[in-house]
Amino acid sequence: MSEPVITADALLRASPLPALEARVLLMHVLGWRRTELITRGERPLEATQIDAYRTLEARRVEGEPIAQLVGAREFYGLDFDVTPDVLIPRPETELLVETALAAMEGLAQPRVLDLGTGSGAIAVAIASARPDARVWAVDRSQAALDVAARNAAKLLDARRPGGALTFVAASWYDALDPALRFDVIVSNPPYIASGDPHLAQGDLRYEPRGALTDEADGLTALRAIVAGAPAHLAPNGVLWMEHGYDQAAAVRALLEAQGFADVNSEADLAGIERISGARLLN
Repeated sequence: MSEPVITADALLRASPLPALEARVLLMHVLGWRRTELITRGERPLEATQIDAYRTLEARRVEGEPIAQLVGAREFYGLDFDVTPDVLIPRPETELLVETALAAMEGLAQPRVLDLGTGSGAIAVAIASARPDARVWAVDRSQAALDVAARNAAKLLDARRPGGALTFVAASWYDALDPALRFDVIVSNPPYIASGDPHLAQGDLRYEPRGALTDEADGLTALRAIVAGAPAHLAPNGVLWMEHGYDQAAAVRALLEAQGFADVNSEADLAGIERISGARLLN
């Protein structure tokens, strides 16, 4: 007795996943574009293709993030490689990139420091939008830096005027040349408090815990970044950090206590104060 014919359309109709998620996984397995799912949807699939899709489908049903299953996530118009060693780039973090780029307007060859770079999403997005920027990317995880370096090699023009990104394995400012001064420092550090229930929900369960939480009140990394910034910022340099939905006032207080000027928070598209920053006047 012959095996039943299974098509892409049949797999999608039978999937327990939301339609968009099922399509993303199937396109990944088949190497098809969205239009091909329409034009080739009734063609029989090979057993290996069916098995590969069902394996990913089962893992997604268990909760694994789509980005990790397909190994990629779009951020700021760029297609970043993603592994379990790094945070999944999220749309709300694009506000940090946009604000940093605005701060560089009028500066030639600005120096930029990205602390806790992870996948390199922020650093690479800035470097892509400002080819003349000289960018340093720091992370204490060598595995994360390896992912970031692959993304930079894949997504940036090797001939960009600002040169290749400089990757540094360290905790915050620890391994930086003390003589370096940056026009812009940006960071999306671990800011979730240790007892936050979100850590046990959704995609966060599969992401590196050390990149999500400080295992304390959520402000440890933000305090360290603010405290160390004056020694590494150029005159009129700016610092911008992403933080939790309820941390904006606390972060502004940290910046004001450190003597920063123009302390401000910016809201994301959902109206949540997502990032806070300030300027160093010296």
